[in-house]
Amino acid sequence: MALQLHSLMAFTLIVITISCTSRVQSIGVNWGTTASHPLPPSKVVELLKINKITKVKLFDSNPQVLESLSGSNIGVTVGIPNSMLHTLNSSVKAAESWVHDNLTRYLPDRTRIEYIAVGDEPFLQTYGSQFYPFVVGAAINIEAALIRAKLANKVKVVIPCSFDAFQSESGVPSKGHFRSDINKTMISVLKFLSKTQSPFFVSISPFLSYYQNKNISLDFALYKPTAHSHNDSHRSYKNSFELSYDTLITALTVAGFSQIDIVISQIGWPTDGAPNATVSNAEVFTKGLLDHFRSKKGTPLRPRTMPIEIYLHTLLDEDQRNITAGNFERHWGLFTFDGQAKYQVDFDQGTKRLVNAQNVEYLASRWCVVNNNLNISNATAHATEACINADCTALSPGSSCFNLSWPGNVSYAFNSYYQQHDQRADSCDFGGLGMITTVDPSVGNCRFNVELKVSFSDSFHGSNFHHYLVSFVTTILVLQRL
Repeated sequence: MALQLHSLMAFTLIVITISCTSRVQSIGVNWGTTASHPLPPSKVVELLKINKITKVKLFDSNPQVLESLSGSNIGVTVGIPNSMLHTLNSSVKAAESWVHDNLTRYLPDRTRIEYIAVGDEPFLQTYGSQFYPFVVGAAINIEAALIRAKLANKVKVVIPCSFDAFQSESGVPSKGHFRSDINKTMISVLKFLSKTQSPFFVSISPFLSYYQNKNISLDFALYKPTAHSHNDSHRSYKNSFELSYDTLITALTVAGFSQIDIVISQIGWPTDGAPNATVSNAEVFTKGLLDHFRSKKGTPLRPRTMPIEIYLHTLLDEDQRNITAGNFERHWGLFTFDGQAKYQVDFDQGTKRLVNAQNVEYLASRWCVVNNNLNISNATAHATEACINADCTALSPGSSCFNLSWPGNVSYAFNSYYQQHDQRADSCDFGGLGMITTVDPSVGNCRFNVELKVSFSDSFHGSNFHHYLVSFVTTILVLQRL
């Protein structure tokens, strides 16, 4: 009898251990569409399927995107933009209308919608109190609308939390807590999630931790074994992800929700737009991250316990993303804007190489460059104006095109404007200084793009950054002319 009891206890321990070490259900990606010439949704879904990516998180509920996901069997998180939070917080009828328009028509048998993400990181510190006071009320009303539509047992409501919503002034995880300005709201968020049995969606950004914190080394952020460990009492941290994750665990524990399931809703490494935002670093980071999750070893505070899902940020580069945080914001993609893999990631543990998007349709092989046969002394002013209305983030310090000499950087600016304006002849004028060529002016890693044919009608235009861009572009062009 004692032997049987011992055997049963041993078996139970094994089952518990297996369940704790098998919590990563899947690895997904964020799919944003803030691009001047987005890859058609049907092509993106083909890209997801051929690379065996089974989960995707959206930032809105664009009907063309949701329709393209119909029948794909890809698990979908639909996003509600921050701009809608006030309305949804104020009106149950608005929430019911949103659910009807954005969920009911796609469920239950067509598009596999699993989560509704209320807000796009509304707790970001840079937003102040612009959005977060409305997020819990909006979530409650969306949940009520799901119940009324008999969808609450199929779709979970979640609230994405930004990487800066939790912190530790001393830099050690054991002192982690939620920011004081949002702590009360965060408690309400966690109560709502616990009541509805929904996971806690949170972004973690080793790149931004490195970018903004001089105490985080590049090797520590990149999972490199040569990195100097960070110690917190008897616990040793070997990489930035573990440090951030356990800071979050402490914050959740202090708030009284230590056992809530966690989904990493955004994590990645950009490939351009800042020093050390490179393809090689992104590959090292992503492989280190996936190896960490697949090892099932957890973190010092949660050994053998993993987030239930992770979403790599992002699938594709987006040339119109908001760049307030930095020019790298337009270069998070695993793939370039046209669906070409930047580096190799193994999503399926059997697929050795990422597969590129197939049969992509481009505009004609034409570029706009500066005409060196003319007096181009005034070219910098035209280039500055071009960059205000196009994407010149690759020209920023440490980026792929920063080493272009003048007037090569002027040509880059001209071409960016020309492509974003569909290669119209008048978009390569620039006071007569522009010239259309069929010879690719790309140099080394600096790629002069040819844009896609627009078959996806929606274009997304971010906020106006004229003052910032004028200063940024003029400085670069002047310095490189010297």
